[in-house]
Amino acid sequence: MNIEMNLSKYSDQPISTSLLLGLLKGYSRPYDKIMEMVNQGIIVQLRRGLYLTTSLVSPKTPEPFLIANHLYGPSYVSLDSALFQWGLIPERVFEISSVTPKISKRFMAQNVVYSFTHLPIAYYPLGIQSLPLTENQTVLIASPEKALCDKVITTSGVNLRSKNQAMAFLLEDLRIEKDQLRELNLREMVKWLPVCPKRSSIKILVESIAGL
Repeated sequence: MNIEMNLSKYSDQPISTSLLLGLLKGYSRPYDKIMEMVNQGIIVQLRRGLYLTTSLVSPKTPEPFLIANHLYGPSYVSLDSALFQWGLIPERVFEISSVTPKISKRFMAQNVVYSFTHLPIAYYPLGIQSLPLTENQTVLIASPEKALCDKVITTSGVNLRSKNQAMAFLLEDLRIEKDQLRELNLREMVKWLPVCPKRSSIKILVESIAGL
């Protein structure tokens, strides 16, 4: 049985134990075979129950955002990672930041740090988009508006009390351009206010952007 050939079909996706067991149904001791493949460097374990193929199988690899979606869920990519993806902040970020309704966690996988920040379940599902990254890879990511709200909500010490304070945070701390702020869907952000943490800060944020 050419397991490497079968695995190559899934090289651009994180692979679950259940999928591996399906591919190894001809083996009498499939769990031992999984450990053997890990030891041989054919697959690597991201966490319990989740694996990636290596270059021994295929040069294709999952995008880090897709790994984040699978690593700890439910979750979606947000905060600085999403703000940079949408072109709102200028600095590339090397930690993959996500939001989850579960407890906050951090993982190191493939020399990349993946962080997951808790937000309340009532607010969590708002403003999530599906973003195709490649032909076979689509990820869950915060919309530009949701990523910005998430950033305000999760940044310790940020409690916006005036329009001047809000604009300083947006233009100086985050270095977002005014033209980009004008393109945000403020009506959508207003809809989130009833369930939004730091509601007063988000309200000031919306009012400040509306005044541009």
